[in-house]
Amino acid sequence: MTGLLLRWGLNAISLLVIAHIIEGVTVEGFGSALVAVLVLGIVNALIRPIILLLTLPINIMTIGLFTFIINGLMLYMVASVVVGFSIDGFIPALIGTIILSVFSTIVNKLFR
Repeated sequence: MTGLLLRWGLNAISLLVIAHIIEGVTVEGFGSALVAVLVLGIVNALIRPIILLLTLPINIMTIGLFTFIINGLMLYMVASVVVGFSIDGFIPALIGTIILSVFSTIVNKLFR
């Protein structure tokens, strides 16, 4: 349980760092980042598999690169729901998703 909370907090910090790096991504505070990461985890667990299944032919044709588009859409969708977290367009969402997935992979490898 402690590892889960630690990963959640570190991913929220990663989202705050991304907000400072990428113009167009705004997070008002640590609480908003925590909620955004929580909602993103829920969306990735429930909605993302269905969308990946529906877009499987496109994903196969693009050798999996369409997954980046789906991940960007998931982050953009979370930003539209969470108060205090906003993204100004799809390109910042796409770049933010790539950076967030790199940070998340590193955090998960460290605390496995």
